[in-house]
Amino acid sequence: MKKNLRKVMAMMAAVVMVMGVAGCSSSSTTTTDTASDDSADKTVIGIVQMADNGAFTDMREGFIAEMNAKGYDDSNTEFVYKNAQGDATNLNTICQDMVSQGVDLVATIATPTTQAMVNLKSDIPVVFISVSDPVGAGILSTLENPDNNATGTSNAIPVSDIFGLADELTPGIGKYGILYTSGEVNSVNTAKNAKEYLDSKGIAYEEIVVTNSSEVQQAAQQLSSECDAIFVPNDSVIQSAMPAVVQAAKDAKIPVYGSSAVMVNDGAFATIAISDTQIGAISADMAYEILAEGKTPADIPAQVVGATDTVINKTTMEAIGVTVDAADGITFVEN
Repeated sequence: MKKNLRKVMAMMAAVVMVMGVAGCSSSSTTTTDTASDDSADKTVIGIVQMADNGAFTDMREGFIAEMNAKGYDDSNTEFVYKNAQGDATNLNTICQDMVSQGVDLVATIATPTTQAMVNLKSDIPVVFISVSDPVGAGILSTLENPDNNATGTSNAIPVSDIFGLADELTPGIGKYGILYTSGEVNSVNTAKNAKEYLDSKGIAYEEIVVTNSSEVQQAAQQLSSECDAIFVPNDSVIQSAMPAVVQAAKDAKIPVYGSSAVMVNDGAFATIAISDTQIGAISADMAYEILAEGKTPADIPAQVVGATDTVINKTTMEAIGVTVDAADGITFVEN
């Protein structure tokens, strides 16, 4: 891998230290903000995410745990973790820094981060975690034959299964509200699939598209007053404001069906979801093939990871007056 650049950088840092300009060098840890001086002899893996939420944390931890299990641990590997804190400009800078540092591989979490890294067209392999529609997002031309030096896992949202669950748990919904953000291609595509499904079933819906989290509360209140249930696609902006959505729906005694277990943990009523830890681990298996076996992303087809876990928020269930009996395959959470 690209060790030469890091060796030169390490030598330059050593010269600076001799001259008395720099302080003491830091030791490698499992996750760091920047590659440390002693990383020249280690594999350096960048991990980039757009914002904080529980799902992204589980994905990241699942990725690192699987890499550790395969022998990529503190003794030979440095994980350089960066979080853009929801800022697109910051995200682009982070991705450019990964290229400048010459890391050996970058793991990108979710769609905006992967787009930002792939658009740089660097020779650093990219393994993405949980991109719902890699082809629609312009990341790959096909899942079977990955291009753009990238491959990874897709968490295609099982829209029909989620609405099927809604029919089972809260039958008789005559009109859905769909709430999502215009700036996230993943949520736009999932909302499109949701509308196509509802159209095919002759079920009415009303959609509200927001541009930032400050607009979510008013949109949720409007949908709660006009609809029988709310569906939220895989959308980081809505996720960050989920308490506002949940409160509006609880006040109206209607269910919110989310697209991830994290949304349910934050108060949405129910979903059928993937395991975020598992999808991170599957992406790590792909990274291992690249780093340890010498494969390229083009050699490794992208994988769609199926959603199998039914998750129900018991606190919300009671608040909206719904009863669901315990059964195999159902996980209840409380908050």
